[in-house]
Amino acid sequence: MEMHQVRYFLAVARILNFTRAADECNVTQPSLTRAIKQLEAELGGDLFRRERPAAQLTELGQRMHPLLKQCYEAAAGARSLASAFKSGDVGSLRIALTEAVDLSLLIPHLDEIKKHFSGLEFRFLRGGSKSVGEYLKNGDAELGIAAEIDDDWDRLDSWPLFTERFQLALNAQHRLANRDKISFEDIIGEQILKRLYCEYAERLDTSLREHDVKFNQGHEISSERDLIELLEADIGIAFVPCSSTVPSTLKRADIEGLDAKRTVHLFGVAGRQRTAVAAAVMRLLRGADWSRYN
Repeated sequence: MEMHQVRYFLAVARILNFTRAADECNVTQPSLTRAIKQLEAELGGDLFRRERPAAQLTELGQRMHPLLKQCYEAAAGARSLASAFKSGDVGSLRIALTEAVDLSLLIPHLDEIKKHFSGLEFRFLRGGSKSVGEYLKNGDAELGIAAEIDDDWDRLDSWPLFTERFQLALNAQHRLANRDKISFEDIIGEQILKRLYCEYAERLDTSLREHDVKFNQGHEISSERDLIELLEADIGIAFVPCSSTVPSTLKRADIEGLDAKRTVHLFGVAGRQRTAVAAAVMRLLRGADWSRYN
């Protein structure tokens, strides 16, 4: 199996037209068709139904598509990585994160990647879930980290990293700080700091209301830094995901019966060539042990 055969297959699978796929791959249609026939012979069956005006994937083609796509991306990543190591120049890594994702999640992996790439610069872009989708779509970021992205663009690839629960964060001097167990009844009447930048804010509100926890008294917060400062001043309590970093002046506790979780995903753009460092970081994040947050 040759990589150019796989590239031609992926082009036809995306465009569903042999002529236009050949144009995109900068080859003649007979050359593209011949390469795909050779691939079909090696795999033991037709990958496409050659219909007009559009080709269609056969059942074999549908089953092979994710495998061949992964194979091609891995090979392209390996070539880019080897080239980067040889030149010693990898430029910058652009990552978009939602406001509700703690950058500390990435630090160990970014520290590891810097050991292998000289002259690497990081660029972090922040925003809501819609903004992260736009950063990826426009090419401003190569990778995205978010619980979810407010975008139905069909070229977004996503890989779940971990699923985590929400906990109560409060001042270490708060009346509930030393409780082994905290119930919904214990927090009724407390001022709740609402993290408006969290993708799960509304769903968390709904879960709390179902347990008669009202928000008649509370504050709406638009950044994690403001949240920490208010908690340190003992102005309210907040619900934060397990992966959020809190200082030693605060305490965390589970609320009995709170069934609120989010899944943090890694996002990329399907079919877009990634830099060597982005491909390496993607492999690190997908292969990392995230069990401490589950």
